[in-house]
Amino acid sequence: MTTPIDPTTLSLAELRELRTRLQNEDDVVSYVRRVAQARLDLVRAEQHLRERGQTHDDLPTELRVVLSQQLTGGPPRPPRPAPPDLDDAPLADELDKLCAEFGFSRLRELAVHELVVLEERLAEFERRVSGDRRARYELLDALSAELVRRYKAGEASVDGLLTD
Repeated sequence: MTTPIDPTTLSLAELRELRTRLQNEDDVVSYVRRVAQARLDLVRAEQHLRERGQTHDDLPTELRVVLSQQLTGGPPRPPRPAPPDLDDAPLADELDKLCAEFGFSRLRELAVHELVVLEERLAEFERRVSGDRRARYELLDALSAELVRRYKAGEASVDGLLTD
């Protein structure tokens, strides 16, 4: 998200269009964020296995431990029906390149210091994507609030939704 937008300055059509576009963008951002979090969880599970001298037979148990320690942040959002189309998703490409560059596909073969670097890069990527997502939701919330205000004030009609 780049420049702040004042929803009160937008026409009803612009308000709806921007809200729809941001919701669609969020489908990709949310999906990529979840993939990054899952990959980060796998890296951390590998680190914990090694720290404890456990085998990969213990991975399912270790993943339960790692996943149970994760905190969810922010307000709950309704789930989206399916993964988005990632054909034109630079963020997904960026995550794939990051994982390829730092050896995600070779977790078991990475040296300890390589695992640490991979974990740091994935965590940094996830934080950046999460920040972008928070900013997008703040704007989505502001757009929705402006729509509700307009309906309540009579500036927009629910009947208009059927003709738009």
